[in-house]
Amino acid sequence: MNKTLIATALATATTAAVGALATRSGSRWYRRLSKPSWQPPAQVFPLVWNPLYALIAYGGARALTSAEGAERDALTRTLAANLALNAAWPALFFRARSPRLALAEIIVLNASNLMLVRQAARADRTAGLLLVPYAAWTGFATALNASIARKNS
Repeated sequence: MNKTLIATALATATTAAVGALATRSGSRWYRRLSKPSWQPPAQVFPLVWNPLYALIAYGGARALTSAEGAERDALTRTLAANLALNAAWPALFFRARSPRLALAEIIVLNASNLMLVRQAARADRTAGLLLVPYAAWTGFATALNASIARKNS
């Protein structure tokens, strides 16, 4: 599991770094957007995402270690696609300044999350459960993104 955990930790750390570089929550454009009253303060997001990335790395490693053959290959592809989608969202929202395009993308990410949780749980029940908070938070982020897109269209 050690080699697999190192690999998933590097992949999730890269995803986090790419997302952080693209995020511009202090930009004039973002500050001017109309946001819902239930949006958490900016400082909450790294407090939530850092543990979620740790859960993705550990849960992903656990699932990959338990899976074999074609199941492992499919899980590897699903995790890689999921992390790519995760990394792409901030660029679409903050860099492209497109809440609508980001909303379409995060809907695809949610489908990917469900697939990832399902495949991970099939390989290792605990691994699947470790990924549930990530899927739940992304669902919340989708509602937030949808509200921002609606308020600013």
